[in-house]
Order: sequence, then structure tokens, then C-alpha cells
Amino acid sequence: MVNRREVTLADVAAQTGVSVGTVSKVLNGRGQIAAQTRERVAAVATELGLSVRAGTRTVPPGRSFLVGVLSTDAYGRFTIPILTGAEDTFGPGEVSMLLAESRGDPIRETHYVQTFLNQRVDGIVVTGRSSDPRPSITGLLGVPAVYALSPSTDPADVSIVPDDEAGAARAIDHLVGTGRRSIAVVSGARRHTASSHRVESAKRAIAAAGATLAGADALYGEWSERWGYEAATRLLGTEFDGVFCASDQIARGVVDCLREAGVVVPTQVGVVGVDNWTVVTEAARPSITSVDLNLREVGRQAADLLMRMIQGDEVTGGVRTAECFLVPRQST
Repeated sequence: MVNRREVTLADVAAQTGVSVGTVSKVLNGRGQIAAQTRERVAAVATELGLSVRAGTRTVPPGRSFLVGVLSTDAYGRFTIPILTGAEDTFGPGEVSMLLAESRGDPIRETHYVQTFLNQRVDGIVVTGRSSDPRPSITGLLGVPAVYALSPSTDPADVSIVPDDEAGAARAIDHLVGTGRRSIAVVSGARRHTASSHRVESAKRAIAAAGATLAGADALYGEWSERWGYEAATRLLGTEFDGVFCASDQIARGVVDCLREAGVVVPTQVGVVGVDNWTVVTEAARPSITSVDLNLREVGRQAADLLMRMIQGDEVTGGVRTAECFLVPRQST
């Protein structure tokens, strides 16, 4: 009986005239290998009895299958769900993401952009920690870019953001639907895009429903529980049975103040927040109904748009919106 030795990668390399590393990449469906080389190596490997990974891709010239993600969100509160959504799109195409966080520093941002370009990324997703518009960097890139959450100030760029206005209107409709007729609106600073969009939309929805804006105008402050508590203290001297808060942190401060003042939520006052930040909404007592910004969908759409641009499709510039949804909890 003749003992046949096991076929190795070196055998394939010897017959095809390539390195063992190249053979390994072909058999595992990885790396940037010329189509002819990949086919030749795969054919010899199959002839010798080695299996080639199913679905091995032929890499188009110039593609790295890498995408950069440039963020200013140091805590990852907004970036993580956007990345999760983006991976839903990139994953099936075997595209990997490289993440850099610039802390909002233009010098760091320039450095990371250059790092991405040195890695030959196919495109870049630019994101941040708010929906305030940010300066365009598309002209520095030379590769396609999509702006997620933080839209570009350049209308020629492709941006995708949550539909803040529709989300605020949905919150008011929910409060009205639970019997609230005098609704207060509490927000962060006026200068923020999210604040203006949510407040103005809430006002319009209150008027359209024939309800009353408690206190005659919205209360503006900061994005914090402390401000929510202070705002609720001011409201205690007015007539109101609902509060729309432009963030969950504000909503938790409102709920805490009302509870300490002996106002029963939701029996006497219903409260809705925005963000659906479960660390806050589910830990509050009572738990807080909130508008989910659907950031995972923002990331998914951003990745889809970027992939289309990378593949050469023409994508019209401008700001697109992703639909928000309401998550009911005990506060309403």
C-alpha cells in the first residue's frame, strides 16, 4: 500500500508560481488578488484536492473593502447604534469599518482623514453627536462620503438624519391621544437644530390638535436632568396635564420633580421624552415614554447610500430623513 503524503499549500504554490501566502488568501477568499491569478490558483488547488472557500470574490481594481467612519461622539451614545445599522449593510458585502473619533478637533479630524486615505478606504461615513450641521470635508477626500446624523452644510453632499419634526409631532399626538389638553414643551438650548425642529413641530401639533401650549411658550435650557427638574418646578404654578421634553434626560428631571411634588405620573400628568436612551428611560420611575430616533436605520441608510456611490451610482445630494418611532412606557 502506497502512503500518499498530504497535499500542502506549498504544493499549490509550486505549481502556480505564486507564494504560499497568495495561495492561502485565494483558498480563504481574502485579499486583493488579480482575477486570473485567483482562478489559476483555485483550479490547481481543486485538482489537488484542496477546497476553495465558496463565494470567493474577485476584487475589482482599486477596491479595498474598507470604509472609514469619522465621528465626534466621544461617548459612542449616538455613534454605536449608527455603526450597528451600517454593519447591517456593510457586513453581507464583507466591507469592514475603521472608526476614528476626532473629539470635534479639526486638527485631529484632518489627521484621521489622511489615515483613512492611507488605508485606501473606498468611502467615509461622517457622523457626530448632534444633528447640528457641520462643515463639509468632502473636498478633502477624493472618495465618496455620506454624512449621518450631523448633516453637511454643503447641499451637494449626501446627508441622512432622523426626522425630528415628525418624531415630535408623534409625541404630541400620543399625549393628546391619552387625553392631555394642556401640554408644556421643555427643550435644551435654542441654538441647537434638534431643539428648534422639535419645539416648532410640537407647537404646530399642539395647535393642530386644538390643545393648549401650557405657559404660552416653550421653556429652553440645557440637555440635562437638572434643567428638567428646574423646568418642572416652574411649571408647577401653571395648569398642565402633559409635558413634551426634547430629550430623555430632561424628561427624567421632570418626572423626578413631579414625583417629589406629589404629582402622579401618568394619572395627572403624562410625560414624553426623545432619544429612547434606555439607560435613562427604563431606569426612571415611572419609566419614560420616548421617541426613538431610529439611529440604527440612519446608519443602515447611510451605508446603503455610500455603497451605491462606491459602486458608481449617481446619488443626488441633499438631506434625507429616517422615520422616528414612539416607544410607550409608564409615563403616559
